[in-house]
Amino acid sequence: MRSRMPATPPFADAEALLAGADAITVLTGAGISTESGIPDFRGPQGVWTEDPAAAALFELDTYMSDVDVRRRVWQLRLRHPAWTAEPNAAHRALADLDAAGRLRAIATQNIDGLHQRAGTDPEHVLEVHGTLHWVVCMACGLRTPTAEVLERLDDESDPRCVRCRGIQKTDTISFGQRLRADVLEAAVAAARECDVFMAVGTSLAVHPVAGLVEIAVDSGACLVIVNAEPTPYDAVSDVVLRDRIGTVLPALAAAATQRP
Repeated sequence: MRSRMPATPPFADAEALLAGADAITVLTGAGISTESGIPDFRGPQGVWTEDPAAAALFELDTYMSDVDVRRRVWQLRLRHPAWTAEPNAAHRALADLDAAGRLRAIATQNIDGLHQRAGTDPEHVLEVHGTLHWVVCMACGLRTPTAEVLERLDDESDPRCVRCRGIQKTDTISFGQRLRADVLEAAVAAARECDVFMAVGTSLAVHPVAGLVEIAVDSGACLVIVNAEPTPYDAVSDVVLRDRIGTVLPALAAAATQRP
């Protein structure tokens, strides 16, 4: 069984863990992007908290079978705050970890692309729930930049594939849709091959992604959780921090990158 650190202030524990780690894998959820103006789903002001019925819009079967749902979803995509959001201090802190050669990978549940825009090498960002920035045809597989599809909404409320007229959706993972096997396999490898696994801004309630925590811990990694609300994995973590993500991550990244 792995040894635990002595009881010291939690932030000091987290600093020491990151400073001593050669490989850090980070799992990020919606909470890391709220300071960029993108609401989360399950928080007190979350999208599904304020409008529980909205969750049905993210079900694959409903989307594929109901044209009115698709029309509503396309309008939501058009107005999505990701188009104007900017990376915040937490995104930039992880990019600093990457630049310092300390980041094994970021497995992100977010679809906003802010990690890449902050400067993290796209090869090190595993978008386990897909991306808002591409659209895929569900019939022939044609991928198109989302901006090109959104430009058609003035004339088409449910824009179809230009090649086969099939139903299109953003290249994001809906309820009832399988995760991409190659991306999930890469995330599992990153969880197994790290010294510290850090879960940031995620409720750790959605599987199989939440299971990356168990893989990391079972492989000997120390676990740091940075989240405003309790998670199912707090009891097995080395450190739990409830402080503001945009303040915590820059400080932790500084501790890691300033290691002699």
